[in-house]
Amino acid sequence: MAAPAAEATAATALRSVILRARNAAERVGRDPERVRVVAVSKTKPVSLIRQIYDAGHRCFGENYVQEFIDKAPQLPEDIEWHFVGHLQSNKAKTLLAGVPNLAMVHGVDGEKVANHLDRAVSSLGRHPLKVLVQVNTSGEASKSGVEPSSVVKLARHVNMHCPNLVFSGLMTIGMPDYTSTPENFRTLTNCRAEVCKELGVSEDQFELSMGMSGDFEQAIEMGSTNVRVGSTIFGPRDYPKKST
Repeated sequence: MAAPAAEATAATALRSVILRARNAAERVGRDPERVRVVAVSKTKPVSLIRQIYDAGHRCFGENYVQEFIDKAPQLPEDIEWHFVGHLQSNKAKTLLAGVPNLAMVHGVDGEKVANHLDRAVSSLGRHPLKVLVQVNTSGEASKSGVEPSSVVKLARHVNMHCPNLVFSGLMTIGMPDYTSTPENFRTLTNCRAEVCKELGVSEDQFELSMGMSGDFEQAIEMGSTNVRVGSTIFGPRDYPKKST
């Protein structure tokens, strides 16, 4: 169970993040309602997520399949769940079966996982699933995602060969060195322009998922429609940092 003090702090932090997101959108003349704050709750207890839910928030994200399918059934069905990050192909059906109210997957990084998700949606008989293609905008070998030069090919595959998926846009993680994120974000917006030109659709119809706790305001100013905010709302993660 999360301590009451932690819950109160998280609810206050959520309100601050939402206000900052609205202000960032308004600074560049964007509609704040077009920006979605995904509260990333990985490693956090159900009681703390419920506190944020009770504060009025409905959009949450998780990163690990097993943790996700353990927690989701314990929470209200009207939550809009997002899976964020790399998804192993062989866990696609497990994820969809365990989280019927999964709204979007941020992190389709290859045709194989797209095909598995498409088949899983079909076999479970659920409504089409929104997906974002993950782009490796930083060139870091440790990051999942397709190279910018391969984005159009994967987007075309999802759009044409995965009838149970709704190709909804692109996502990137960027780099921990925040001085370089404008370049990463710009790369993603350029990729969106290329994909929309190839598919013959308006850029307004496609989403960008970029920006996290340290850079979400800048990401919104550069066009993000989904910011994934975790530690700023919930506090530090409850796992040791990986050695560098």
